Amino acid sequence: MDSNKDLAVFDQALPIGFEQTISQPSLVLEMTLALDLQPGQKVLELGTGSGFQTALLAAFSGSVYTIERIDELHKRAQERLGQLDFRNIYFKLGDGSEGWVEQAPFDRIMVTAAASEVPRELLEQMSKDGKMVIPVGSSFSQELRLIEKDNAGKVHTTLLNEVLFVPLKGKYEK
Repeated sequence: MDSNKDLAVFDQALPIGFEQTISQPSLVLEMTLALDLQPGQKVLELGTGSGFQTALLAAFSGSVYTIERIDELHKRAQERLGQLDFRNIYFKLGDGSEGWVEQAPFDRIMVTAAASEVPRELLEQMSKDGKMVIPVGSSFSQELRLIEKDNAGKVHTTLLNEVLFVPLKGKYEK
């Protein structure tokens, strides 16, 4: 990963190892802003990766529950974010495709890998007035969607962008 340090000044996705990438900074910003984070909110993040987006989520919300399936990335992000003195991030190693039932409900959900469809489990773990940003589609064509649940529990979807993410592994892998 350090071999790509000089590329960090460019707005492009970069490899972080284990066939995973960190999205370009402009997309990380777009996704973070779409969640409309507020102090005190509880956020679920699927795909900790390098921890960059995790840090942004933690800086603008109350608490972040983040799941990473690759042990080495999980350990590196936990160490990196610990060194930055974040105290509101909770880490889990495992399959995030079905969320984190024990910690639900979540005010906001950030999914950083593409699912073949919006996971029903994540919709169930969203609180009323909750929001989720998720890439949905095949390995060749994906839509970045904002999923919102209103106070009555009705779900509304808005297309944000066309994107290309690594696939979400687990139950919703295509």
